[in-house]
Amino acid sequence: MKNFFKNTGPGPLVAAAFIGPGTVTICTMAGVNFGFTLLWAMTLSILATLVLQEMAARLGIISQKGLSEIIRTEINNPVLKSFTVILILSAIVIGNAAYEAGNISGGVLGLETFTGTTKIELLGFSINFLSVLIGLIAFILLYFGNYKVIESALITLVILMSLAFLTTAILTKPNISNIFKGMFIPTFPENGLLVVIGLIGTTVVPYNLFLHASLVKEKWKRKSDLSFARKDTYIAVVLGGLVSVCIIISAASIQNMDVLNASDLAKGLEPLFGNFAKYFLAIGLFAAGITSAITAPLAAAYVACGCLGFKSDLKSKKFRGIWMFILLLGVLLSSLNIKPIDIIKFAQVANGILLPVIVIVLIWIMNKSSVLGVYRNNIKQNILGIFILCITILLSISALNKVFGLNIF
Repeated sequence: MKNFFKNTGPGPLVAAAFIGPGTVTICTMAGVNFGFTLLWAMTLSILATLVLQEMAARLGIISQKGLSEIIRTEINNPVLKSFTVILILSAIVIGNAAYEAGNISGGVLGLETFTGTTKIELLGFSINFLSVLIGLIAFILLYFGNYKVIESALITLVILMSLAFLTTAILTKPNISNIFKGMFIPTFPENGLLVVIGLIGTTVVPYNLFLHASLVKEKWKRKSDLSFARKDTYIAVVLGGLVSVCIIISAASIQNMDVLNASDLAKGLEPLFGNFAKYFLAIGLFAAGITSAITAPLAAAYVACGCLGFKSDLKSKKFRGIWMFILLLGVLLSSLNIKPIDIIKFAQVANGILLPVIVIVLIWIMNKSSVLGVYRNNIKQNILGIFILCITILLSISALNKVFGLNIF
């Protein structure tokens, strides 16, 4: 057991990153509106994430470089390089700044189940004290902690989150055979396509590829460690997917109620299963919010430093300056309850374009002997990668459709 935890590392951080308040919300809507019928979308999402994150982990360990660093050095065409770097910075850095407020607000929703509303009036503004508290916790971990401290804190929170949502799902006493049917038999209920794309889109996350490639080289330095990295990735991604499945199962038990977010889900569970379900869900939502609030600024810092040629060091001033900006902006927008709609729309467009571009670039890099040698992709890995590329193109069209109202679907 001691050896298991010793070789547990970046995987749970990746799971922590994709299980955020947005994931909780889309999974809640999937469960309430479609029951167990869209669980297969999570099965597909988990498989796609496993394939892509294994590539990112393998790239980081073998090259001992982050994905953004390799993109900057391997793309020789100056126009293509500039386009790719600008797109990455726009989607990851600006996008994470916009989404950070949602991450912090999700953690606040969980805490408010226990504390009630904690707004204070200051200089004519109504400030939510809990947003500042969550921001402070994230700041302390990122500023004073080294990689091992951050890793341990996030692993603890992921375990807490997993147990909370798993317990909530068990309390609803679901039909096991219907769960397995939903997980492995694809169905397309009316008006369900966008929810399917949303479930996949909140799991197959572009910034996780950058985060994972950067973090594995902090944990492992030898090529022989690749087997540890793979086990770590597979276990963590499956565990993260299980959390999403549990949220869908919990939400599916709610009948005849308008449920739009996790807060509504907590209210809906209370009369059916008592206060315990509500509190377990609140703990899970808090953990989901705070883990994403920590990983989003961290990922943005790794990406920006890699793209701009800065040193990717947790203690460097430039690295700290980037994540501090992301975190501070998130705290301000969350505590003042400001929603930067235009920035979020821009981030959605950038992320929608970025995902298929990065999958193409990742597959290309994973086939370069000059970067990976004998560890480059085999035929099976390339076939899976191309299949996932088709999925990411569908996600991209969906994101653009959502922002511009193209009515493609």
